Order: sequence, then C-alpha cells, then structure tokens
Amino acid sequence: MRKLLKKILKVLAVLTLKKYQPGIIGITGSAGKTSTKETLYAVLKQERIVRRNQGNFNNELGLPLTILSEADKVSGILFWPKIIIQAVGHLIVADKNYPEVLILEMAADRPGDIKYLTDIAKPHIGVITAIGDIPVHVEFYSSPEAVAREKAHLIEVLPANGFAVLNCDDEIVYNLRSRTRAHLITYGFNEGADLRLTNLEYRVENNKPVGISFKVQYGGSFVPIRLNGVLGRPQAYAAGAAVAVGLAFGMNLVKISEGLLEYEAPEHRMKMVEGVKGTIILDDSYNASPLSMRSALDTLDNLPAKRKIAVLGDMLEIGKYSTEAHEAIGEEAVKIVDYLFCIGPRAKFIAESARRHGFDHKKIQVFSSSEAAKKMIEREIKSGDLILIKGSRAVQLEKIIEEIKMTV
Repeated sequence: MRKLLKKILKVLAVLTLKKYQPGIIGITGSAGKTSTKETLYAVLKQERIVRRNQGNFNNELGLPLTILSEADKVSGILFWPKIIIQAVGHLIVADKNYPEVLILEMAADRPGDIKYLTDIAKPHIGVITAIGDIPVHVEFYSSPEAVAREKAHLIEVLPANGFAVLNCDDEIVYNLRSRTRAHLITYGFNEGADLRLTNLEYRVENNKPVGISFKVQYGGSFVPIRLNGVLGRPQAYAAGAAVAVGLAFGMNLVKISEGLLEYEAPEHRMKMVEGVKGTIILDDSYNASPLSMRSALDTLDNLPAKRKIAVLGDMLEIGKYSTEAHEAIGEEAVKIVDYLFCIGPRAKFIAESARRHGFDHKKIQVFSSSEAAKKMIEREIKSGDLILIKGSRAVQLEKIIEEIKMTV
C-alpha cells in the first residue's frame, strides 16, 4: 500500500510542478536543515508567495505532499484520498493561489534518497547546511564520505543558471563545491566566504539570554542581523544561508535583514524556555549528532549563568562511531558544565569519559530513560541555572522539558 501511495504521489507532484512551474529551493545537510528552511521562508515571504515543508515532511511521502498541499499533518483514514482528489482537481482547474516558490527540505536517511527527491523536484537553488565528520544517519552508509556524496547530488542536478549555496566553514560541505555547474555562493565565518558572518554576540537582558546579533558582509557592503529568541552559531548559519538565497532572488541586504527579524526557530531547536525555580532551559532536544552536540555545548559555554547544567541523551544512527563520538562529547562537556545528566544506554559513555577526564563523579548522574530522570533533574536544579537539553528524538527528552518548564 505504501509503495502504491508513493508512486501516485510522485506522479501527481511531477505533473503539478510541470503545470505551475514554481521556483524550487532544495535544502539538505546533516544538521540545520529545518532552521535554514524557516529563515528562508521568513525572508522570501516578504516578496513572494512561498510554501515550505511542514514539520518533518521531508521524505518520499512528505515532499510530494508539500508540493500538492498546505497540509501540516497527516490525519484520518481519508487523508490521502482527499489529497489525491484535490491534486487531480488542481491539475484540471488551475489553483490561482499556488505558490511562486517552494522551499523543500530534503532528508537523506538511506542511499538514493536525494536522487529520488530531486527526480520529483529538481531545484533551481540548492543549499547544503552542514555535514560534519560523523554525520547523523552514517550507520546506513559505508562512510561519512558516502553521506557527503549523497548530499552532493542536490547541487549536481542544479542548472547552470542556478545557485549552489554552501557552508564554507564545514570542510566536507565546502569540498563539494566542484560538483556543481551552478553559480556558487559560500557563507560562513571564515575569511574566504563570499558572504561572511562576523561579530557574533549573545544578547542578554536582565541576566537572561534573549537572542543573537551579528554582521553580514557581502560585496563591500554589510548589514547587521538580529535574531530574537534563538541562540547559537547554527542559527547564524541558517540566517547566512537565507541571506545568500535572498541575494540570489535579487533582494537587498536591508530587506533581507528585516525579514529575519520575523524568524522564529522551530520547536526544540535551541529555543529558550522559562524553567521552574527561576531557571532557563535551552531546548535543543529535537535531534542530535556529534556536530550539533558540540555546537550546543559551545552555545552553553558562551552564556552567563550561576551554574551550567547539561542534560545529554543518546546520539543515534551513527553506527560504529557511536562509542568514540559519545566519549568525545564527555571530554568536551568537562570544560563547560557544572553538572551533567546523561540519558540512555549510549550516553553512559559521555558520563564515563567525563569521569576519566577529571569531572567530579558526584556531579554526574546516568539514567536509562527520560522518564526515569525527570523527577531527579527537577529536584537538582536551582535558581539561576542554565540548562541545556540535547539528544536524539528517540530519547524523548521533551518529557524532561515538560517536567521542568514553567507552566502558566
């Protein structure tokens, strides 16, 4: 049944794109895809009718669904028949409100995924966010290099008059630049970036973090960028990609910066949440890879607090690299945190590594699950604590957030 639905949706999506001819922006990477999708949406919706994937509709069913509909969730047994009938209707009678631009996040869980998705929707602009040395989903590939080759397919299919937007601070991503015939725009903090990010600052008001600000330099001009309610370099990278795409659409830097003021980070992606007992939670619990875990710890390191607490869960889908990756995070955490909670069977390697590197064993607690941990964490936290919560989705760290967040 799934195979038949997949085939039907692919055919309808291809026919719909042929009929309406929207501009297509594809986004892939091992981290930062969804935040980048939302920054692009905040910028482009100022001047265009834009649609982007809702939630995690970024696979072989979700991507064609986005092309066919504005649905934000799959609900009820009649959902797919309704979508199919609606799509056929819009092929017969034109939908006057069909978007001018589609922003399509493209996930690559298995080899061949990006090719399948770009066979449906060939992009005019391709964005590769970050891959890192141990990418998420690497357990399903022969090596990290194989993951990079998979992601590279996005920019290989771009037309010569298209744009490839690459994060030049990620060495693996930057090394893909020769694999496209499209115009190249690189962004990042490195001096060699076409679009350079500088002067990143964490904004703090009344001893609470409220957002970040930085500057973007391009072609001899610069503009200040301000993001509210979000933290971390990954959010700056997401905004940098949006600036590059905005420029490709002919927008000026001031207009782009105005759009980014309206950006709201997706749920559980480094969002600030008020916690009980006068604490602040950094909710980055949506997913985790070694790259994003290090970025989250770096954000925690750069913010003021009486105590810095890290609640770190398993990093999944990294296969044979799992033990060493978790141990490396434990070594890094020692330099930053005052108290460490580790959740899940793999996260115990974070704890063991932290102990080996001199962290006080009395300030480390290990739990098998979020359910088992949440009451103990609630008892331990104190006023003035800054609490980072980060791990893969399957660990269900949102249960801990629900336990310790301030409720109205």
